[in-house]
Amino acid sequence: MDNSTSYVSLISTNPQDVKVGSTLEKSTGKKHLTDNNPETCWTSRQGPGQYIHLTFEKPAIPKRVTIIFQGGFVGTKCRIDVSAASDRPEWQTWTYIHPEDVNRRQIFELITHGDRLQGKGIQSMKLVFEESSDFYGRITIYELKIEGLLL
Repeated sequence: MDNSTSYVSLISTNPQDVKVGSTLEKSTGKKHLTDNNPETCWTSRQGPGQYIHLTFEKPAIPKRVTIIFQGGFVGTKCRIDVSAASDRPEWQTWTYIHPEDVNRRQIFELITHGDRLQGKGIQSMKLVFEESSDFYGRITIYELKIEGLLL
């Protein structure tokens, strides 16, 4: 079943709504996560626990994550944490995704596991990369889309 027409992008183009654990250098900064330019990317520094923290403009229920990594710099185990609050998030683990170490677009349908969000939606979402295909733990992302329903 294709629900793509009923989903909307949940990622704001406001750079204040995106935070990252680290950035390798200015030319690979967090602004490139939301610029819709396939030529630019965000690259983290080395080390475990790299993350992307997104704040949504309105309460939302995320349904799909789309990511294009650079092969060799893939977050192969990604925990998705969510919070109903945006100003002082109280994180709870929602689910895990396991991207492959490839250079192509990967789409992950988010299962709500008994609807943990209980129809209330969330204001914040964090992708925490627990494992990387890079020996040093770096992550490189060329495209990130979060789609779902606005409440």
